[in-house]
Amino acid sequence: MLQDIFPHQFKNEFTLKRSAIDTDEVFVIKGNDVLSKGDGKVSQVELPKAKLFNKDRLIYLFKIDEKAYYLYNDFVLDNFDLEAFAKLGFAFNKKQIFRSNNPQVTCFAAFTACHLHTWYRDNQYCGRCGQKVEFDTKERALKCPNCGNLIYPKIAPAVIVGITDGDKIVVTQYKDRPYRGVALIAGFCEIGESYEQTAIREAQEEVGLKIKDLKYFGSQPWGMDSNMLVGFFAKVDGDTKITREEDELAVAVWKRKDELEVAESSISLTKTMIKYFKEHGNI
Repeated sequence: MLQDIFPHQFKNEFTLKRSAIDTDEVFVIKGNDVLSKGDGKVSQVELPKAKLFNKDRLIYLFKIDEKAYYLYNDFVLDNFDLEAFAKLGFAFNKKQIFRSNNPQVTCFAAFTACHLHTWYRDNQYCGRCGQKVEFDTKERALKCPNCGNLIYPKIAPAVIVGITDGDKIVVTQYKDRPYRGVALIAGFCEIGESYEQTAIREAQEEVGLKIKDLKYFGSQPWGMDSNMLVGFFAKVDGDTKITREEDELAVAVWKRKDELEVAESSISLTKTMIKYFKEHGNI
């Protein structure tokens, strides 16, 4: 999956003490676009180097091996000199370019940087008293200098469920989301729910199926949406008739293993689970 970058090492310890060096890489994010070059297909995706920036404007994010990644500390970018970067081949490209997984380390870094960018952008003021927040000096948190409120990165837990019946599995396609590929049953954990309870509820709500024998498959941080995904396989319990949630799903059908198409890239937990089922069946 995308996060499986071994032998490279992801080092997410927070610090305010490391100053950027020229060869570090920088994320400049504007809405759903990231400053980059390369299409991820014919050419690898590249990020601008820190030497091109005023280093006082950079927020340290993390390291992969000994290369550090920074975020350009401007969430409006009204005065950003795009022309200077355009001369070097850079442009604002859609975040989806990092689904190319080419190269994997850069794309994983991008997913994680987008997660942190969303958190920084959406928490510039204290939700308790309204004061502008500051970086905490001890940990990755934002601290209110007025009331002491600490704000940590938002991580939203969600489940993915492969519902099976022998050599068949339920596959879906979302109705109104940018991603139009094959998916499995999925949804966010609600207040007071365990992952297992979420899986049972989502199966009932999205396709009208009862499930049993849940077995954990794996997990994945999915930074583009600030999620932590947890995957399960489960067996259908009783009636196999699908009742599709029409507001959520465009398609929900049973497919046999031999009918499944396996994507070339298994960067996502969903694609990894579908590939596993096609090759091995239920766990």
